[in-house]
Amino acid sequence: MSDNKRVFLVDAYALIFRGYYAFIKNPRINSKGLDTSAIMGFMNSLLDVIKRERPEHLAVCFDKGGSSDRVEIFESYKANRDETPEAIKIAVPIIQDILKAMHIPIMVKTGYEADDVIGTLAKQAEKEGYQTFMVTPDKDFAQLVSENIFMYRPVFGGGYETWGIPEVQKKFEVTDPLQVIDFLGMMGDASDNIPGLPGVGEKTAKKFLAQYGSMENLLANTHELKGKMKEKIEANAELGMLSKKLATIMLDVPVTFNAKDFELDQPDIPKVTEIFQELEFRRLIDNFTKTFSAEAVTPQAGNATEKASEGTPTKATPSEVKSAGAGQFSLFGAEDNSAEAQTSNTRNTSETAPHFYQSVAPGFATKLFLDNLMKQTTVCFDTETTGLNPITAELVGIAFSWEVGKGFYVPFPEDKTEAQELIEQFRPFFESETIEKVGQNLKYDLKVLAKYNVDVKGKLFDTMLAHYLINPDMRHNMDVLAETYLNYAPISITELIGKKGKNQLSMREVPLEKLTEYAVEDADITLQLKEHFEKELGEANTQKLFDEIEIPLLRVLAAMELEGINLDTEFLNSLSEDLNNDIATLEKQIYEVAGEAFNIASPKQLGIILFEKLKLVDNPKKTKTGQYATGEDILSFLAKDHAIIRDILEYRGLAKLKSTYVDALPLQVEPSTGRVHTEYMQAVAATGRLSSNNPNLQNIPIRTERGRQVRKAFIPRNDDYTLLAADYSQIELRIIAALSQEETMIEAFNNGEDIHASTASKVFNVPLAEVTREQRANAKTVNFGIIYGVSAFGLSNQTNLSRGEAKELIDTYYETYPKLKAYMTRQVDFARDHGYVQTVLGRRRYLKDINSRNAVVRSGAERNAINAPIQGSAADIIKVAMIKIHEKLEAGQYKSKMLLQVHDELVFDIFKPELEDMKTLIKTEMEQAYTLEVPLDVEMDVGDNWLEAH
Repeated sequence: MSDNKRVFLVDAYALIFRGYYAFIKNPRINSKGLDTSAIMGFMNSLLDVIKRERPEHLAVCFDKGGSSDRVEIFESYKANRDETPEAIKIAVPIIQDILKAMHIPIMVKTGYEADDVIGTLAKQAEKEGYQTFMVTPDKDFAQLVSENIFMYRPVFGGGYETWGIPEVQKKFEVTDPLQVIDFLGMMGDASDNIPGLPGVGEKTAKKFLAQYGSMENLLANTHELKGKMKEKIEANAELGMLSKKLATIMLDVPVTFNAKDFELDQPDIPKVTEIFQELEFRRLIDNFTKTFSAEAVTPQAGNATEKASEGTPTKATPSEVKSAGAGQFSLFGAEDNSAEAQTSNTRNTSETAPHFYQSVAPGFATKLFLDNLMKQTTVCFDTETTGLNPITAELVGIAFSWEVGKGFYVPFPEDKTEAQELIEQFRPFFESETIEKVGQNLKYDLKVLAKYNVDVKGKLFDTMLAHYLINPDMRHNMDVLAETYLNYAPISITELIGKKGKNQLSMREVPLEKLTEYAVEDADITLQLKEHFEKELGEANTQKLFDEIEIPLLRVLAAMELEGINLDTEFLNSLSEDLNNDIATLEKQIYEVAGEAFNIASPKQLGIILFEKLKLVDNPKKTKTGQYATGEDILSFLAKDHAIIRDILEYRGLAKLKSTYVDALPLQVEPSTGRVHTEYMQAVAATGRLSSNNPNLQNIPIRTERGRQVRKAFIPRNDDYTLLAADYSQIELRIIAALSQEETMIEAFNNGEDIHASTASKVFNVPLAEVTREQRANAKTVNFGIIYGVSAFGLSNQTNLSRGEAKELIDTYYETYPKLKAYMTRQVDFARDHGYVQTVLGRRRYLKDINSRNAVVRSGAERNAINAPIQGSAADIIKVAMIKIHEKLEAGQYKSKMLLQVHDELVFDIFKPELEDMKTLIKTEMEQAYTLEVPLDVEMDVGDNWLEAH
């Protein structure tokens, strides 16, 4: 890049939205319940630009009030845009406060979009001899590119690319960047509701520009066009010119480029750090500090105003960002007296915090250490291993801590015999019933030690599980917890062994001194977190849930994961071949209808085939990027009327089944055991449900015949065993009946009636014996849909009912079961008053958006207020059953084992001589796990594979 005078103009909302959606599948929620995704994403992008380019002149440009001129000429301009997410609305003023503390100029002008502000400033700066770099991913800015104006575009996967004239010419196939306006006007822009010319997509727009050069020239030569295209363009000439005007970025906004006002000053590092700490941006603090480490902190008093001025950039002094600790400024609407808010600007580390960490030498020193260890009542321990897979990992060492700031590390020899001899010396500690053991993600440590035939006994305290109950929506890894609750930044594993890849070290290769510091720090931090979370468990009334469900379940899951399950890989190989043939047949059918071969898996190519070539829909929906929407919801709606859509949906289903399960499962067989060992994630789902990983057994499809076939691959260990599957029958409906005290439904369950037929009888007002199959199916859909807040539209899509009939059915349902409706209202009211709902066993689901001003966001929280106690109660009940069954199997020294938990179902490997005893034991413990006003009913079956047993 040139060393000439440069100015960087940042399109604020483009980067804010980009940051927000980058985290959409895993939002960054801090301990205060604030979604910080947009703030974090924006700040990462901004700091990256500053770090890479070190610009002397920079400003961040915001919209204010939208474009009044464009709305005046086209009322529907941007009318179809979704409402701004609540998290972004909250984020913007916080981002502006950060920018002020960083002394970064903010540009905003009422009635104009940031595009227009940037365009005007870019042209002014160009006249002043500056090169301008427009920091934005928005393609509209390409029209502004010139010899001295460039787009500086963030790219997927990180980094930036610069678009000058050659790049714009290549991207849009134009000779002059100004033709981008014509290009946008011709094809329109769904995200801004710019209509464009009907029937003109990207390819056609490029063709027209190559032939005619501009919109005006195209419209002047429509006589050269043919057929429907000619008719459409002639009929919509005015619309085309309107679209071009809407796509044109204004260059006459009343703002002024004054180079001095755009100078990038040194930030107020302490003040920015303070805001980042309140937001709980641990890594961002480091990134920010490193970015400006060479800068002197010299705040400029006197050139700031409280908010951005009209047309003149604003730089804020530190006095404008008040201290949260002083109660004058809060990002969360109220004074925050948490430990995090009152900490100093610098986090403690192993270099600043006083501590005593020591490695224990073999021999006599180990004996003395063991004598001391056995005198303790509570000890935190942490295993260090050669890998993350506990089935194959070997012990490298164990860290211990029982006093804050102190701890010891015991290295283990690489020789397996010697390692086993050393662990035997520690067996009395691990198997002591009187010493409490503390850890972070103890399930992993228990599994590692089980490899050495060590059974960890006594009371356990897992800080990860404790925090999961205290704040289920936040992340629970130790680094996050340490920085959030202890104001301590732990040693990074990357510092120790390097980044992932072939050059990453093994723990065995780390020098003992460094490994001691790292390992004992983990144990020390975890011990401190334990002291912190013990109090909070009591305050949240979740101590009993922790002691009686989550901690005992930890042992159960460890045993199940170590046990694993047998897999018939030959059957899966055969199934894969069958699927290949079916996919090839569907592919051929799709190509025949389409009239050409194309990449069915490409949404872009598929959209062009369906909506441009085949024209299945008059006004197809588009995504934010301008592509045709081809998601399952869109295609499912069209499937009734188009065979090709049905084939595409089936093609997708089979392709996903093949790649995700049929071909992937054999690769997940552990060679050392010959079995699949799924990992149950106990601290992920906020509802309390377990999820599984490597492989994910929860999502194996069961609604299609092909999907069900995958279960056939799960088989007993040998011919002496059989699989037994036990499934709670309609447990969520039973729970809602009990919680709502709906007598009619309770009576039906107590009488052993078919609840769906019973519901159909009542809502359709027909005798039970005369209920049709279709009526029962519709009643079943409503029964289960009610839990998730089904609407008339949703019910209509799931059944053959019209929307009016669906609404009538829902209204009749609530009239039949009035206490269900009353229960739902009570739950929402409770959530609004308390900020959470809870299960029958006291598990809380916090609902930060329950009082949101955004109706869409609020309605989602309201649905969660209704279904979370039901889903969560079902999850709690099956956990209780698992604990009781495991205890009985252990006590009875049975050969039969519990292997899998999937939703409301448990799968067992049953030793055939124990089958009848197991049927009784499992059914009894599952049905008596919790007492409701309706019976819990369990259905079970046995078979030579999971499909037969289900």
